[in-house]
Order: sequence, then structure tokens, then C-alpha cells
Amino acid sequence: MGKVAVATSSQIAAKAGAAIAGDGGNAVDAAVAAVLVALCTEVGIIGPGASGFIAVDALESAPVVIDANAEMPGRGLATDRFGRGGHRIWMGYGGGMETIVGWGSVAIPGAFAGLADAHSFFGRVPWAMLFEPVIAIIENGFPLSAASGEYLSHAHDAIYGWDEQSRAVIHPNGKPVAAGDVLRIDHLADTLRRLAADPRDLYDGDLAATAVLASEENAGILTAADLSGYQPVWREPTLIDVDGWRVATNPPPAVGGVTMAAILLLMGLEDLDEWDESTLHRYATIQRAVMRYRREHLDPYGERAERARELLDLARAGRSDDLMRSPSTIHTSAVDDGGLGIAITLSAGYGSGAMIPGTGFWMNNSLGEVELTGEGFHSLDPGTRLVSNMAPTLARRENRSVMSLGSPGADRITTAIASVLLNHLHLGMPLQQAVDFPRMHVETFEGQATIAHERGLPVTPFDDFITREFEDLSMYFGGVAAATWTPDGGVEGAADPRRDCAVAIAGVPTGT
Repeated sequence: MGKVAVATSSQIAAKAGAAIAGDGGNAVDAAVAAVLVALCTEVGIIGPGASGFIAVDALESAPVVIDANAEMPGRGLATDRFGRGGHRIWMGYGGGMETIVGWGSVAIPGAFAGLADAHSFFGRVPWAMLFEPVIAIIENGFPLSAASGEYLSHAHDAIYGWDEQSRAVIHPNGKPVAAGDVLRIDHLADTLRRLAADPRDLYDGDLAATAVLASEENAGILTAADLSGYQPVWREPTLIDVDGWRVATNPPPAVGGVTMAAILLLMGLEDLDEWDESTLHRYATIQRAVMRYRREHLDPYGERAERARELLDLARAGRSDDLMRSPSTIHTSAVDDGGLGIAITLSAGYGSGAMIPGTGFWMNNSLGEVELTGEGFHSLDPGTRLVSNMAPTLARRENRSVMSLGSPGADRITTAIASVLLNHLHLGMPLQQAVDFPRMHVETFEGQATIAHERGLPVTPFDDFITREFEDLSMYFGGVAAATWTPDGGVEGAADPRRDCAVAIAGVPTGT
């Protein structure tokens, strides 16, 4: 049996991945098993009707990104069906935010199609075996995580209160669940058994038919043609070199990977020896330049691939001055001692509250993420892949070493991953130290250019920047899950203390 390291969003997910590795699974099998648990137990943070991206780097083949992101639904519908079925809500999470929920906010989900593709090409054990841990967990009930408890304290009524089945799960005995409470989701174990037998049941089978009927009855725009026509897209990743490592990350039409890559290229690694005041000022200036380019040229739908190439060309030339002129998630990383690496990042938005009747299966609100749908609610053509911050990333060295990492955290995904890569690949920090190290992120806060940062970085105001210090490590700055394998050192994982992340190696849990 080979060694496998899994770093993911929770202890029970890490244990599930390690159990599959202990039964003969490789890194892909372990990662998929862990993701299945996370999808079903990180309630509010994610849901099974999610979508996202899967990056795989196998020694015998070129790295690939499987695009299993959400698509705009509505194939075959009359124009008067669009623009309905969603209602805008406000909640206090993250200091206050708006989103749109309801069946009208549901996009075509891609997670199960993408996971099945990854397993079919790279997995070792039977597909159905990967479901055994999650089915057992769902049947026995599971404790609500601290992250889910925090989110649901804001979302329990606004998002999960309008649908009777959702409300019954989140409000057992008439009051909302809290962290540590044992949660039970009726019917979900049976739904998972159907997907274990055939992952296309969500797209072509009875589960699809039930979802479409519920959407029609609640003014949604998800159709049978949308689900049956959904297929993952295999893409060549965006590639850059960092100190002898080939870094592969998510390409357009997603924007997170290329944004992260541009930040790394512009940092000028020959001048980076430590995170002193001067380096942090340069890092802030680069972040602002890249994020501004992203907002103006990558976030809008259009010629995103061409604009992404332009961004990387400018970054490779070190022309940050030219750049100045110019969304709830989970992540799982796994590697094995065969040199196989996989990084999976998935999102269900903020949750739609919509549950497919009689299934325990929650859907996404990807059409309702206001910050990622600047063109307006239901404004895209059916079949359009949605924009995304997600950036699952892999790094490979000539000696066959491989590193897998990624993070949740909306637009902080890019800066979280960039920081860990700089710390580990360039500055030589041990993996866990690289993940633990304080982070910073440039943003606009209350109308002012702001450097948000954790305590421990010598950040000072400069130019028109102000600073916003967080007293402790904060989940605001993401939740990186990272794993590495080296021929000499074997497998290793690192779990971010900012969230309830955990690591397990070959069936033996090592995280908290």
C-alpha cells in the first residue's frame, strides 16, 4: 500500500480520504472521498449541488485542469421565464453582504460530473467505494463544524428558512442548529447510493427529473436539457516557473488562477529575501495593480483568454505600471508516493436554500452571487460557464516532487495561495509554517485603498493606503489545504489553522 497525504476542510473529511487510501486508493481516490464528505457535512459552507475545478498532475502525463464549474441554465425557455425565482437577501456574515437565493439562483452544478471524470481517468479503486465513508457519516449523523455554525448563525433564516425541507434540517425542534449539534439530513444517504451507482443520475436520471420539476414549480430556470447537456471540460492549465518549480493553476474562463500567477511573476523573486516593510509595500502595490486589471478586463464576460494572456505577458515583463492603467468554498489537496497530485476547489455560492424534494440534496446559488454576476441576474446566455475565483494549484520539480494546494476565501483565494507558494517554494519555509505565516490582502474597505493583514507583519500605511490589522489568524484570509511528496522526504500535509482544516496520511490522522 502506498502513502497518501490528504489535506482538507475538516477532520471527518480527512479521515474519510485516509480510509480510502488505506484500502488501496491513490491520491485521487482519497481526495474524492474527502470531498464527498465535505460536500455533505460542511453545511452552509458548501453543498452537494456545487461546482468547481479539479487540477491533476500525474508523472506520466501533462498536468490538466478539469473544469466542472457551474453553467448558466435556461436552454429552451421562453424569454419571459428569466429574471424570476430569486429573492435578494441581506445578512450580517462577513460584515454584511447581499446575495440572491431561491430556485432562480440555481446554476447547473458540475461537481459530481467533474469528480467522476477525475476518478475515471486517474482513480484506482471502484467509484462506489468512495461513497462508503460519507454514507456512513450521513446515516449516523454528524456534529456541525464551527465554520458551519458561524455561517448558519447568519444564514439559518434568510437562506434556509424559505424552503420547508431546508428549514426542517436547519431548525430541528423549532430552533436553529449551532456548532457541535448533531445534524441529520433525511434521504441524503439514499441519494448518495444512487450517485454511487451512477453519477449521471444528477444529469440524466431520476434525480435530474426531480430537480427540474422542483425548479419549474418554483420559477427556476433549470431544464432537463441543461442537465443532460452538461459535461466537464478538460483544459490546459496556466503554467509559470517559480524557483525551479513548474506551477500549474486554473486557466480562463476562471480568473483566480491567472490572477495568482501574475502576482507571483511580478514579485521579482530575486529581490525577495524576507517579508520586511519594503517587500510588503511592493506586494501591496502589485496586488492592487493585478486586482484592478482583473476587475476591468477579466471579470466581465468576453475575450477573457486573450486578456489573461496579456496580463501574464505584462507580468513576465515586470510592467506593473501598465497594469495600473489598464466568492463560500472548500478545498482538498492530496498527493501520493507515486508522484500523483490532485487539487480540488468547489463552491456552492452562499447557498440557495433550495433542496431537491425527497433527496436531502442542497443546490447552489451561483447565479445569485452578486459580486460575480456584474452583468445582472439571469443576463448570461444559457450554457455560459460562470466566472470564478477558484484556483486549485499544483507545482512539480524536476526531481518528481509534487505540491498540491488551494484555498477557499472569495478574492482572497489568490493572495492566500500566492503567499504560501512564495513562503514554501521561494523562502524555503517548512510547509506548515508557510501555511501558518501571517497574510495580507489589498482591498477597498469603506471606500479607501486598504491593506488588510494579520498581526505579525510589519505593514505600515504608504501612498494612499491605510491598514486594517486582524488581531489573530482569521478565516477571512482563506483556509489553505496543502500536501507535498518528495522522493527523499515522502508525503506531508499542512492544514490551515484559520479554519477547521485537517490532514491525514495513509489512514492515520495527524491534524486537529
